[in-house]
Amino acid sequence: MEYGICPLSMVPVHQSADEASGWITQLLYGEVFKIPETRKHWSRIRTASGQSEGWVRNLQIQILEGSEYEALCAPEAMRFASDLISHICTQEGMLMPIPVGSGVHAAATLSHTHEGDVFKPESGKDTLIDTALLYLNSPEVKGGRSPFGIDADGLSQMVYRTAGVMLNRIAPEQAAQGSPLSFIEESEPGDLAFFDGPDGVINHVGLIMRDNYVIHSSGKVRIDRLDHTGIFNTEKRLYTHPLRVIVKVL
Repeated sequence: MEYGICPLSMVPVHQSADEASGWITQLLYGEVFKIPETRKHWSRIRTASGQSEGWVRNLQIQILEGSEYEALCAPEAMRFASDLISHICTQEGMLMPIPVGSGVHAAATLSHTHEGDVFKPESGKDTLIDTALLYLNSPEVKGGRSPFGIDADGLSQMVYRTAGVMLNRIAPEQAAQGSPLSFIEESEPGDLAFFDGPDGVINHVGLIMRDNYVIHSSGKVRIDRLDHTGIFNTEKRLYTHPLRVIVKVL
């Protein structure tokens, strides 16, 4: 088994070994992964966080030793950039911007240095909503995980990542990672609310805020009302996502 790391600010993970194929997710700077299959120009990867699997261009990744991969996966080693945009200084002295949530604990492995602040995982649940608000008004982009484009599943994954909790990439799998609550009144800010699609399968997630609000990605990262029925879009004046379950992860 080979291992790799993302040495760039963001790298798309495609559904197939074809640039025209859709994105499954994005790698952010410092993310590591396994490489089950390598071709001339593409590699099939499996991410360490969220277990997403897809294809990346070989030009956009760097190979790691197994020992380096294991060291970077250690929870106690992980540090994530807390500035909306911070910078990496390369070995050549060049600056590279990276988005919030990037794995800056990998900078030394890549012979880089990081210029900026990091999240404190020990803050736990108290800072989840503040972190989510960093993405407010970011456009919804399927497979995105940055302030320049993010989907609902990516928002919940990235917010919990900064608190040291590695959620899976898609909402149905995230819903199974915590403890379901019986009533919305039992929820606290930072708990996750999951919503059904037209086929009755969970396809959306948001983070519960105080006073019956939810922050989620729908068109853009936005704040809407939440009740027992679901999300009430305050601009359209209608319910957009029927509530399925509320889950406590932290």
